[in-house]
Amino acid sequence: MKRLLAALLAWPCLALAQAYPNKPVRIIVPFPVGGTTDLIARAIQAKLQDNLGQQVIIENRSGAGGSIGAAEAARAPADGYTLLMVFDTHATNHHLFKAAPDPFKAFEHISLMVTSPSALVGVTSFAPNNLREVVAYAKANPGKVTYSTPGSGSSNHLAALLLEQHGGIKMTQVSYGGGGPMTQALLSQQVNISFFSMPPMVPHIKAGKLKGIAVGSRQRMPQLPDVPTLSETFPGFEVTSWFGVLAPTATPKDVLGRVHRDFVRALQTPEIRDKLTDMGFQVVGSTPEEFLRWVRTESDKLGKLIRDSALEPQ
Repeated sequence: MKRLLAALLAWPCLALAQAYPNKPVRIIVPFPVGGTTDLIARAIQAKLQDNLGQQVIIENRSGAGGSIGAAEAARAPADGYTLLMVFDTHATNHHLFKAAPDPFKAFEHISLMVTSPSALVGVTSFAPNNLREVVAYAKANPGKVTYSTPGSGSSNHLAALLLEQHGGIKMTQVSYGGGGPMTQALLSQQVNISFFSMPPMVPHIKAGKLKGIAVGSRQRMPQLPDVPTLSETFPGFEVTSWFGVLAPTATPKDVLGRVHRDFVRALQTPEIRDKLTDMGFQVVGSTPEEFLRWVRTESDKLGKLIRDSALEPQ
């Protein structure tokens, strides 16, 4: 009788796991088309469809540093049919935007997918060619060096604030609506420099359309061996971008397990792993617990920087 009762109690969970997914799965990317988060989502889309056996629809919902798309995902039914692809702003938006959902209450953390060093890039018309020259120019011209970001409190903005701290300089932020618009602003030379996730910048640097000033990794990147690291000028100065996938809180554990398995399988597919690695990403595919610890650490560290910089919530 006890075995029968246990089996009956387990049946709803088993049925749900077997039934999922039985319709298309939506992934919200809270940034515009053409940005790095969008690039990663579309890189794994086809393989993820194969793994899930359902169509995967990517929807871009940009605004407020990713908070608008995150809020939409948080309101979605907790059934596994709406997922959220996040950038490192996921760990900081709740410090900066009143509309941003609490990352630790609103979401289930599924996997840290990939990481990448950030790159400090400059436009070809900007005279400085390396980090020391950028700092010297900024000191001689306070406030005249312009840098692009997707908004105050973004990882791009926080990296620039760290550069100001390290270099003892003051620059001017110019905000755009996401990675795609930021790239266009750089290519059309509307700003001088920008911190950007490295992979989408590599082709432009190699083509001579942008200058590679420094990379945020501990060691030089094989894709750009002639570009020094930030820490070669300022020891300990590192900047890393990261990307992960979430689901609304209270999504059934069996569904979360299926999503985690199929995302990690997609990332570990040789052609996708090689493609992302060649672009400059480090494929991770973490456990949910590892991802949650990562986000808490980032939130604590960057939350302090935000408070020290007196950035007010919007």
